[in-house]
Amino acid sequence: MSRKEAILTRSQVEGMIADGRTIIIVDGRVIKADAWLKYHPGGDKAIMHMVGRDATDEVNALHSLEARQHMVKFQIGRVGGRWRNFLPPIQGGQFKPYPQDSEIAQDAEAEEASSSGSSSPCGSPLFDTIEESSDFRNRRQSKIADLHSSSSISSLSSIELPAVDDDSKLSLMDARTQEEIDLDLAKYPALDPVTQDDIVQRYRVLYDRLQSEGLFQCNYTAYFIETCRYAFLFGMFLLLLHSGWYGMSGLFLGMCWHQLVFTVHDAGHMGITHSFTIDTVLGIMIADFIGGLSLGWWKRNHNVHHIVTNSPEHDPDIEHMPFFAISHRFFDSLRSTYYDRIMTYDPFAKFVVRYQHYLYYPILLFGRFNLYRLSWEYLILGQGPKKGPAWWHRWLEITGQVFFWYWFGYHVVYKSIPTASGRWAFVMISHMVTAILHVQITLSHFAMSTADLGINESFPQKMLRTTMDVDCPEWLDFFHGGLQFQAIHHLFPRMPRHNLRRTQKLIQEFCREVDIPYALYGFVDGNKEVIGRLADVGRQAAILAECQKTIAEKGDFGHH
Repeated sequence: MSRKEAILTRSQVEGMIADGRTIIIVDGRVIKADAWLKYHPGGDKAIMHMVGRDATDEVNALHSLEARQHMVKFQIGRVGGRWRNFLPPIQGGQFKPYPQDSEIAQDAEAEEASSSGSSSPCGSPLFDTIEESSDFRNRRQSKIADLHSSSSISSLSSIELPAVDDDSKLSLMDARTQEEIDLDLAKYPALDPVTQDDIVQRYRVLYDRLQSEGLFQCNYTAYFIETCRYAFLFGMFLLLLHSGWYGMSGLFLGMCWHQLVFTVHDAGHMGITHSFTIDTVLGIMIADFIGGLSLGWWKRNHNVHHIVTNSPEHDPDIEHMPFFAISHRFFDSLRSTYYDRIMTYDPFAKFVVRYQHYLYYPILLFGRFNLYRLSWEYLILGQGPKKGPAWWHRWLEITGQVFFWYWFGYHVVYKSIPTASGRWAFVMISHMVTAILHVQITLSHFAMSTADLGINESFPQKMLRTTMDVDCPEWLDFFHGGLQFQAIHHLFPRMPRHNLRRTQKLIQEFCREVDIPYALYGFVDGNKEVIGRLADVGRQAAILAECQKTIAEKGDFGHH
């Protein structure tokens, strides 16, 4: 047996992670991704959230066949039986070193073999809670204590709330968190291995069926129609600009930007030509050269979003403090693992969040300006890969940014519009029109669950639990640009958007088979759901503020 085919035990994998190695499991292969981490075109954070886990479905969903074949180069072994996931270090997981004492190692491996069972399916993304016999635990801890002067580091295999017999012991926010978890546990399929394995297997069968039916092949006729639409909007922008109708000119430019983003989204997922280089160049030409936004920033952000969807600590797409909080958990000043900073729930946030349902649409009017900031931060700080296949992306994007501000900032805004008021109207209208895009993006997730059900939840169930689709007539598909099928997109990110509607009925059939609710709302009703969620969290913020005020006034710090 070659070294790459050697069977590694769970304890050995855990020991490598404890030593700082980046280990993921893909199709039963143990992948050591340390050497690739800084070269990954999709950013390092996406990989870090898969450390210690079976990432088979996430990797297959987000990567081409060529990329998956490239991963084999980093294979260092295989796992036997069904894999039991660890909580990744970036999410707070702790790992114990592999025992150096041979007797301890043999005891650990014997216990592992007896608990996993030889009949378990190979390559499952699910795992059981670790259960150790008291004799083995005592024996192992005794021997480790003899080897080390300090106590051993315990390994976390799941996220659990402390057991509480009396609800009064829970704080107001803790009780709310537990309530949301309980609601999801009651609404969605059980997290036991048999149920989740069935969901995964049916999902993979559906994936194969969609591929066989050609739904991952791009409809280039549809893109020809899209290109005609883009040309019309851009032409109207130039015509009205030349005619002195600066406000209307800005309107058409904003509408053009709004539509172009959908093609950038497709290119970022390699959903157009399925070629990494060609789709990347297409995306950069549109995003950076025409729109002034960074494709690299978006890919780094978006890949993490696809893996840890709607997680308050980890998903950058819902981390908008101090302006929005879609979960009461943001009141705890959570640390963002994406931005590597504390999202402080400061006095400004406490005020804004209470009225966020009123401020939602006004704030989104300025969303594009924030995207400029994030793009510049990504490019200036060099947050993307500096070597590897994506080393040139940063320099092409910087060139695109210079080109954008030359044609838009200098030639259009400064040279073509003679008055300050005209410039201001043109810039504000062109940027505020794109607010509809931010509504469409947030609509799919802001009203959905943010509860963390732990690492036993399968990839397809988590995607459907945290994402909603928007019901609209087929003739309006161009307006939503595929964002109305976000639940389907999260299940199959590389599927071209023009095929998503054809896939919807198959997804609904899949959801009925596995008993997962398929969230589908009309555009108006979906907006009502989002506003309702923001209002609910705003009320919680107000209640918490009143409680804190009362406690401070009465000095009653022991009973709350």
